[in-house]
Amino acid sequence: MARIYAHRKGKHGSKRPFATAAPSWVQYTPKEVEQLVTKLAKDGNGPEMIGLLLRDSYGIPSVKLITGKSVVRILKENGLAPEIPSDLFNLMKRAVKLHEHLSKHTGDLHSRRGLQQIEMKIHRLVKYYKSRGVLPSRWIYTPDRAKVIVSGGR
Repeated sequence: MARIYAHRKGKHGSKRPFATAAPSWVQYTPKEVEQLVTKLAKDGNGPEMIGLLLRDSYGIPSVKLITGKSVVRILKENGLAPEIPSDLFNLMKRAVKLHEHLSKHTGDLHSRRGLQQIEMKIHRLVKYYKSRGVLPSRWIYTPDRAKVIVSGGR
């Protein structure tokens, strides 16, 4: 969020410590970490959940520092990457929930505005992912299509 008068963004939020090498206390080899990532992906976890599980359950602070590759890259190499990026998928889930809410509560104007903002974010992300080649150039977001994708799950 930008500041009102300064016209720049603030520096709030937690920051990860700057590190270029894996911590010495991590007992896993890069091959073992990649096997853990593929195992957790086969169990049905998304990339963000895999990172949390590795951090909290296995004591691996950063997959990229140990393996030199991100979680998504490891998943792509093993053919387990989701076809829709996780940030776009999560926004579509929120939009579907708001559509269901607005079908019951037609007078909720605040939620209608929130839905407009979420759908604007979705359109911006789709445009970005099309330019990067992550999504096909003919991929189009519609609320009905989002409902089908979300109901199908990951």
